[in-house]
Amino acid sequence: MKGDVVLIDDAQRPAARALVDVWLPEAMGRGGRFAVTVAGESGSGKSTTARALAEEFAARGLGCAVFQQDDYFRLPPKTNDRARREDISWVGPGEVRLDLLDEHLAAARAGAARVTKPLVIYAEDRITEETIGLSGVAVAVAEGTYTTLLANADRRVFIARTYHETLEDRRRRGREPFDPFIERVLEIEHRIISPHRARADAVIDGDYRVEFLRP
Repeated sequence: MKGDVVLIDDAQRPAARALVDVWLPEAMGRGGRFAVTVAGESGSGKSTTARALAEEFAARGLGCAVFQQDDYFRLPPKTNDRARREDISWVGPGEVRLDLLDEHLAAARAGAARVTKPLVIYAEDRITEETIGLSGVAVAVAEGTYTTLLANADRRVFIARTYHETLEDRRRRGREPFDPFIERVLEIEHRIISPHRARADAVIDGDYRVEFLRP
């Protein structure tokens, strides 16, 4: 998403390193590109963890492309907020073109040279397109609240920090107004994605320690 600020915290780098240490042989041995998803609640560190993973894979010689779920919302940010306030049932995976994100992840895995994807211009509350080149890319990372649901992933990461624990991080990001309605949205998202942890291959806890759930 254009205008989004992604600052990698030093705490996230060891977690990314631990993930890459384990998954690097699999990534290097795969016939096509290796795909990873990073999911979690608002402010949990999805974007920064995805960027830390990209940097760590690159340091091992594997170029990486990051796909942000925020670019795949059906409505631009301010318009989407209005839709939520008019009908709270709008909140959930249906807000997002997960099918398109999954299609683009599949294309990346299959070796596509480029992908034309949505691009959210946050400040202008609009959605346009961009074409990203995938030449030299060996790993694709998709990050976002519901990305654990994507089918075209080799490995899935779930960040187990709730919206209560991430309040300070969300304030620091300063992208959303803080009001009771937003907290209500976050509670709904929490209920939706908590069960997604069971689909993960690795879980990052509140102290950024990594637990591998599957070999």
